[in-house]
Amino acid sequence: MKNNKESIKNFQKHDKDSGSSEVQISLLTEKITNLSKHFLKFKKDKHSSMGLIKAVNRRKRLLEYLKKENFESYKNIINKLNLRK
Repeated sequence: MKNNKESIKNFQKHDKDSGSSEVQISLLTEKITNLSKHFLKFKKDKHSSMGLIKAVNRRKRLLEYLKKENFESYKNIINKLNLRK
């Protein structure tokens, strides 16, 4: 994913969707990827590491919710974002 607009466009349910679980998970995945790249240069950045942990936990909760509410959408987003192996 290149930027937020592409992430939103790929996972939105309708034209004005910007807050569904799928969109939030894709945005959090993008944020997690960017923070992980940041830590390759700045290993001692503890403030950002807390942000990374919060983002990972939030994505985990959203994925659990999506799995419980809409399993088909959960499988789709897992495959598109390549989260589980």
